[in-house]
Amino acid sequence: MAAAKATLVCFMVMALATALLAVPGAVEAATCSPTQLTPCAPAIIGNAAPSAACCGKLKAHPASCLCKYKKDPNLQRYVNSPSGKKVFTACKLRLPSC
Repeated sequence: MAAAKATLVCFMVMALATALLAVPGAVEAATCSPTQLTPCAPAIIGNAAPSAACCGKLKAHPASCLCKYKKDPNLQRYVNSPSGKKVFTACKLRLPSC
């Protein structure tokens, strides 16, 4: 019985992984979460200096996600703002040209 459950779970994990890989952008969409950049909020909104955590999150964030944020009507005002650009400069990063 336990072996059957383990086999079923393994099969379901494989099916899910296959489905995600088969849908273009599905894996990328799962990793694009603007909430991962919350350590940068004080620097972008409050004009504070970016923290090490902020710069680390920006460096780890995929450029394709940042491009999506630049085009998103709800997020572009933060990414494209003068404060947003200052954060990239302070973190020694280039804002991707999309």
